[in-house]
Amino acid sequence: MSLKLKNQENNTLTLALNQDKILKGLNTEQADAVKSLNGPLIIVAGAGSGKTKVITHRIANLLDNGIAPWNILALTFTNKAAKELKHRIATLVGENLSDKIWAGTFHSVFARILRYEAKEIGYDSNFTIYDADDQLAAIRSVMNMEGVSQQHYPPQQIRSFISNAKNQMIDAKEYNSKAINSLDKQVGFVYKHYENYLRQNNAMDFDDLLLNMIYLLGKSQDVLNKYQNKFKYILVDEYQDTNKAQYIVINQLSKAHQNICVVGDDAQSIYKWRGADIRNILDFQKQYPYAKIVRLEQNYRSTKTILEAADSLIKNNKNQIPKTLWTQNKQGDLIEVISCDDEKDEASKIVNNIVKSIGKYRDIRDFAILYRTNAQSLFLENALRFAKLPYVIIGGISFYKRKEVKDALAYIKILVNHYDAESLLRIINEPPRGLGNTSLQHIKEYSKNNNITLYEAFNQADMNSHLQGRAVTAAKKFINLIDKYKTDLENDNIKQTVMNYLDDTGLAEMYKEIGTEEANDRWNNIQQVISDITTFIKENPESTLGDYLQQISLLSDYDEKDTSGNHVTLMTLHSAKGLEYPTVFIAGLEQGLFPLIRGGESDKDDLEEERRLLYVGITRAEEQLYLSYAQRRTKFGETQFAMPSSFLREIDLNTLNWPSLKRMTEKKEQSERQLGINTLNKIANKGYNEYSQVNDDYSYSQVPSQAKAPAPKQESYKVGDIVNHSMFGRGMVTGMKGDGDMKQAIVRFDKFGKKNLMLKFAKLEKIK
Repeated sequence: MSLKLKNQENNTLTLALNQDKILKGLNTEQADAVKSLNGPLIIVAGAGSGKTKVITHRIANLLDNGIAPWNILALTFTNKAAKELKHRIATLVGENLSDKIWAGTFHSVFARILRYEAKEIGYDSNFTIYDADDQLAAIRSVMNMEGVSQQHYPPQQIRSFISNAKNQMIDAKEYNSKAINSLDKQVGFVYKHYENYLRQNNAMDFDDLLLNMIYLLGKSQDVLNKYQNKFKYILVDEYQDTNKAQYIVINQLSKAHQNICVVGDDAQSIYKWRGADIRNILDFQKQYPYAKIVRLEQNYRSTKTILEAADSLIKNNKNQIPKTLWTQNKQGDLIEVISCDDEKDEASKIVNNIVKSIGKYRDIRDFAILYRTNAQSLFLENALRFAKLPYVIIGGISFYKRKEVKDALAYIKILVNHYDAESLLRIINEPPRGLGNTSLQHIKEYSKNNNITLYEAFNQADMNSHLQGRAVTAAKKFINLIDKYKTDLENDNIKQTVMNYLDDTGLAEMYKEIGTEEANDRWNNIQQVISDITTFIKENPESTLGDYLQQISLLSDYDEKDTSGNHVTLMTLHSAKGLEYPTVFIAGLEQGLFPLIRGGESDKDDLEEERRLLYVGITRAEEQLYLSYAQRRTKFGETQFAMPSSFLREIDLNTLNWPSLKRMTEKKEQSERQLGINTLNKIANKGYNEYSQVNDDYSYSQVPSQAKAPAPKQESYKVGDIVNHSMFGRGMVTGMKGDGDMKQAIVRFDKFGKKNLMLKFAKLEKIK
């Protein structure tokens, strides 16, 4: 089919495609999703089911059916995903069409719209976007200005409360009206002044990009109509990760035409802690009663064994869209479950397995080690270093978050948006300019008293009676430097202006003069910023310096993952989403660590999300999977006994090779033969089947009891009680924590020191 489209600039775009090319290589369900163009559609895409291929081919089919590319909006969660999407579309339809599609992250697309419509909501189009570090710095500035103690109320905590409130669409006024305790009242106070500070700086934080989009669409019916008519077809990737604000914007934009297609997997919803609401995908068909549902259940990534394990685990969740993953791949090896003495032994066994495999059938880059918390990486790193294996940790300090890079970018931000007081304060003494804290305080007070921007206060330094002559000269010289290059930016090319500007600031020269190896690295990083800008402008000739700053501000941790080198990759399970490796290790599968249980018993919804997180980890593996747990782990300087994760007992035993379980099973069968059923009942009453001390393997047994004896009644303990333990001997109870089955006694034993013991299994004897 040959299709000609008239675009908004009256240029003719030609599309030459046919249905055979669009549907080539798709399975039945994928083809069904690609051909379903009109009306609400939910594509439930299981792990490794080829969802990106479906999205790109569906967009190609929209174009083939006469839909103009500028009428298509495709929303993703990372810049990397958006770039990959546009690249794949370009291979199908050509760059002249793919470039006209509105494809990007929620934040980047909304920022683009907000710049076009900035005046509607009282902003200048050159507004600065504050990332998490900028936001924290701004909150510190507000707390300093308003006299809020940072010792009593940590800025990081305040930032978290404000961000959570924005995710729930609670503004400062509503937050203050609901504040009850002193902490909430202080958060509300800072929240109010922080919002004013952002306005004064012509700045928005990440959360504001979503909230201001809602505000814009609700404020102006004309603007709402404009974008509803523009985006006739909307596609949303990773829909299970959307929050309340994103849901509202999508709903508003799609209301006119109802051509909304969402793609996601409820089983991979793992970001509740940052505002994601799984109900958005679970309730999609309630919101759109006539929506079509297509399930992508064929997996192209993993072996049958790995998929069977993942499927048996996730079926324990109550809140889910029913589906069953299957594959035509080989059956594959059993999943190895490794029982370890402690975290050091665990790291050693994981690394030994890697060493044995390298060269035979694996490269170093084929291995990934996943864990629940960042703290678990220490022993793994030590073991890898000892084995002389190269590794990289995903989630370290990224290039754009390094101090010297942030400084260079702050210089550029103030060039683009001189209202940005936070950037101005960051660079004023980088390098030192003779403006001390006292002089800066006088300038800030002058700004506040005269209701002008900080930039203007610097510019009027000669009118500030509190400043000494040297400070006035330094302030005016600084502003003159910025003004000069602001003018040059309008008349000269961006690359040359930035090079000259950063050179004149003295920032790079400062590090060059220091001359240490670290300083030289910092100098090189500043040069890299210039190269980065040059590359961006070259690839995007119509873009501005503001566009460059925007795409840097909106980079996510995922966008900066480097998984291409020949090294073992270490990361948290949250960071692993979207990745895949031939061999995967998941460490720390212990009750309380994974699932991570905070403060006693875990909420049912939290437990289901923890289960989804393990599901995500399991489905990262293509051919081999190892699950490990330690019998003892050191926490807060104390060694504590650990139990295998309850999740291990939910995985189909036929998919596991679990030697420790086999030993416990054999011991149990032997006990049944020797003792008989009556004796076994007595042992069961004492918790034998839940707590086994076979071969010094202090861990839960997964073997279900055949003797249905009533559970033993837990004796109550209090601080000061003297107790006896069969292994540790005599001790005194010094504390209690947890509830129900998770209740623990903290006991200081005469010979073994302090131990945390789970009362359900510890078999303590109280000494009268």
